Amino acid sequence: MNKIDLVTKVSELSGLTKADADKVVDATFAAITTALKGGDDVRLVGFGSFSVSARAAREGKNPRTGEKIAIPASKAPKFSVGKALKEAVNV
Repeated sequence: MNKIDLVTKVSELSGLTKADADKVVDATFAAITTALKGGDDVRLVGFGSFSVSARAAREGKNPRTGEKIAIPASKAPKFSVGKALKEAVNV
């Protein structure tokens, strides 16, 4: 499922127009992104949780040359599935 499919499904399930459903989907993604950028977690009971995990700086190797390179510290978004979603998928 891509974004267009998601917007169509949200439109069908909610009775909204596709244009309004597109705005809702965009606003949802923007709200999650803003919360994660601000250091907050997003917990959707039964669905799952979005959080940010910190990755420490480390040393790696260039696969072509074997030369050692420094990989800087970074942050990565993470998703943990909720119990209800996990059970729904495993039916």
